[in-house]
Amino acid sequence: MRRTPTRRLFAAALLVASVLAPMAVAPAPVVHAAGVDRQDKYDADCPPGGLGPKVNARLDKAIEDVRKQAGIPGVVVGLWMPGKGSYVRATGVADTVTREPMSADSYIRIGSETKTFTVTALLELVDDGRIKLDDPIARYIPHVRNGHRITLRHLAEMRSGLFPYTSDADFLHDLMSDPQRSYTPEELLAYGMKHKNTFKPGAQFEYSNSNLILLGLVVEKVSGQPLQQFIRNRVLRPSHLFHTLFPEGAEFPEPHSHGYTDQTLSGKIADATDWNPSWAWAAGAMISNLQDLRHWAKVVATGKLLSPETQAQRLKTLPTGFPGTTYGLGIFKTGGWIGHNGSLPGYETVTVYLPSKKATLVLMLNTDIRRVDDQEPSTLLARAVTQIVTPDNVYDGGHITPSQS
Repeated sequence: MRRTPTRRLFAAALLVASVLAPMAVAPAPVVHAAGVDRQDKYDADCPPGGLGPKVNARLDKAIEDVRKQAGIPGVVVGLWMPGKGSYVRATGVADTVTREPMSADSYIRIGSETKTFTVTALLELVDDGRIKLDDPIARYIPHVRNGHRITLRHLAEMRSGLFPYTSDADFLHDLMSDPQRSYTPEELLAYGMKHKNTFKPGAQFEYSNSNLILLGLVVEKVSGQPLQQFIRNRVLRPSHLFHTLFPEGAEFPEPHSHGYTDQTLSGKIADATDWNPSWAWAAGAMISNLQDLRHWAKVVATGKLLSPETQAQRLKTLPTGFPGTTYGLGIFKTGGWIGHNGSLPGYETVTVYLPSKKATLVLMLNTDIRRVDDQEPSTLLARAVTQIVTPDNVYDGGHITPSQS
């Protein structure tokens, strides 16, 4: 039975299974993009060239099988395993019209991976002694429902009970009706604040972008700087992430792939490349590339920018209700991997680090359309890759985040 637009948009936000129309994606050869290994040559323990002929062949086949099964136009996979080597592949197309090949040198919208940057900024203010994680949000931002009991820790752990604004019917209609619209943080919060809180602070886990919008405002208020500026100065530059940015609007550096989504009023597939990500702001608006994400994965998991005490708090993860996956302060753990994924209309990413093997996995996809058992295509791909290279540590973390970032 065909869903009405309203019901379909609710389904997208609430992870309800839907029947998706197939997108014709012609097979494309697995290719190396020019220059994708240029930084690897400096890593004596992670030489370029793959993980050996047998493992390379298994990964090539698994990636291509998932890409075809899930109807993914193009994908980039980066895997770095000290002592074994590195594997970087770009396969499929960046543009379904021109058939331009996917490039591992491209930029991508990283969606909810933005949360790792926003919460890192917050934790730096903790280390500066300017805030405490157990401060109530009401100390910084007025008019938050139950704000005297909801702490910054609750917000970062996704345990506040605040209604997710991306599940509000009016927001979904407004976003799909005008994807180029620019939103302020206050406008985003207003959609969620119309609703009662869903549970008492700390009682359970619920993924909510409302939490991160508030934390972004806290960073701004305490630092006296726009969030984009604070993240650039205190997070990106110290981490040497020179190809990561927090856009003001819909700007998107070249080169980048086109992104395809079915999160539309009609349910038809659309090109979301130039949709304005301001609707996700501190929760999901940032842009990066393969090599920056590779380095960021280790920074987040090892706490390079934070004190040992603050990093220890970050890594104290709690149950999400999904077996095998726990959530901490802006990060999740799944199968031993630490990091985050991202999903917003047109794009999906995964950036995770496995401390036991000092391994890093980065995935970049130019679609968020779910064709296989309502699972995010990035989860299918990450699971297939880790089943081969780290069978004792299989990734299965994509189910905790809704399709709206």
